[in-house]
Amino acid sequence: MALGSPRAIEGPEISLSPLALPWYACLSIGRMAAAYALSMAFSLVYGYLAASRRGAERVMIPLLDILQSIPLLSFLPVVLLSFRAVLPAGVAAELASIVLIFTSQAWNLTFAWYQSLLTIPRELREASRILRISPWIRFRRLELPFAAISLIWNSVMSWSGGWFFLMAAEIFSLGEMDFRLPGLGAYLQEAAQRGDVEAIFWGMGTLILVIVALDQLVWRPLLAWADRFKVEMVEAEPPPSSWCYDALRNSRVAGWFGEKLWRPFLEGIDETLSVFFPYREEKKEERKRAGRLLMFLWTLSLIVILLGAFRAAHMMAGLDVVQWTEIGISLGATLLRVVAALAIALAWTLPVGVAIGTNPRLAAFLQPLVQIAASVPATALFPVVVLVLHRLPGGMDMAAVLLMLMGTQWYLLFNVIAGAMAIPQDLKYTATLLHLGVVGRWRRLVLPALFPYIITGAMTASGGAWNASIVAEYVHFGAETSQTVGIGALIAEAA
Repeated sequence: MALGSPRAIEGPEISLSPLALPWYACLSIGRMAAAYALSMAFSLVYGYLAASRRGAERVMIPLLDILQSIPLLSFLPVVLLSFRAVLPAGVAAELASIVLIFTSQAWNLTFAWYQSLLTIPRELREASRILRISPWIRFRRLELPFAAISLIWNSVMSWSGGWFFLMAAEIFSLGEMDFRLPGLGAYLQEAAQRGDVEAIFWGMGTLILVIVALDQLVWRPLLAWADRFKVEMVEAEPPPSSWCYDALRNSRVAGWFGEKLWRPFLEGIDETLSVFFPYREEKKEERKRAGRLLMFLWTLSLIVILLGAFRAAHMMAGLDVVQWTEIGISLGATLLRVVAALAIALAWTLPVGVAIGTNPRLAAFLQPLVQIAASVPATALFPVVVLVLHRLPGGMDMAAVLLMLMGTQWYLLFNVIAGAMAIPQDLKYTATLLHLGVVGRWRRLVLPALFPYIITGAMTASGGAWNASIVAEYVHFGAETSQTVGIGALIAEAA
């Protein structure tokens, strides 16, 4: 696959001058935006197919769960060598970086979209059928608005996950090939490798400024706008506010743009797609055809899995008992760390997420802080943590669980916040009228309402924990390397 690739490639030097940070930030934002657009497109298509076809759901959701649990760097050889075989080194590295960021953004968006489609009230579905609404109009007027709050919060999480793994996505090596892409992640990675604490803080400061700017200019306005889509039977509490959203809504330029350009554009899209995709009842013959297609996909998937299993068995046939034992112990050790990280994350994200999601004032204060905390690449600070904990008994194990926790807890927190915000106000009033206590309210209202969001968050969090294992169990800082027993360390050593 990599025929024609040079045996050794040296990446460009990454400047640690603070003057380079604005340009590096722009480059990283561009890669993140491209990966996010790809992630959203993938999520909408994949999640819709999984939610609308029961047969496809049985294959697609387990497959998605497997994919999101694969450590990010495991995709690197296939992605990079595939692009490098047909493209120049610079272009191949850029595309590989975007795809790697995509693998840290897409999965939770897909699960959130899929879960939202399954929880649309049946009466709204029935109304769309009675009104004979076309699939496109149903998507734009019902499905997407209903999922808006969850998708926005998971978009915040996707960007946070992208920032978290940006260091691994902008500097990577494969054999003798060294690929370096100028950006914030590369800056922080280079600073960590050189042990330059001052440069690390410069990079972290720039990253925090970027996160705050995105919160104020993108995410907070979107959340304020999406509040209109909450399914409410009574008047809700004061909605989320945003100075940027208020300014845009009151702006004459924005009003003119929406009235003269954006609205006619959407109406044209609606008319065109409604013609190409009109409403029609699915007939028995179409269901049979879809069933045959699903059977074909099942068979194709089974063949691919069997071929992969055969090749994997052939590759691992040469392993001796000692190596198999090492792999088993490593898997068990990483599994224990993943379970510990999930348990700790769930213990604190439930109460905090509910508090943020049900209190707009608290959300206005904590939302940017949570985004900053979730977006900080723990790998940049992890060497310092390792230096502190390394000499303690089990210090590296504690540090690995800590980094896994930093990579997983936010998936749970953002999903819990989205679920708490989506609880209808009339149900809250009913709980108050019934004089439910704290325990009763949580048992009868909060936990049942949050259950789909908790499951979605737990699935993506577990994948994030396995993903983080590759950087949590094998750490470089300057000339020192620290590692602990785990499958992530084995993969990092092999890479």
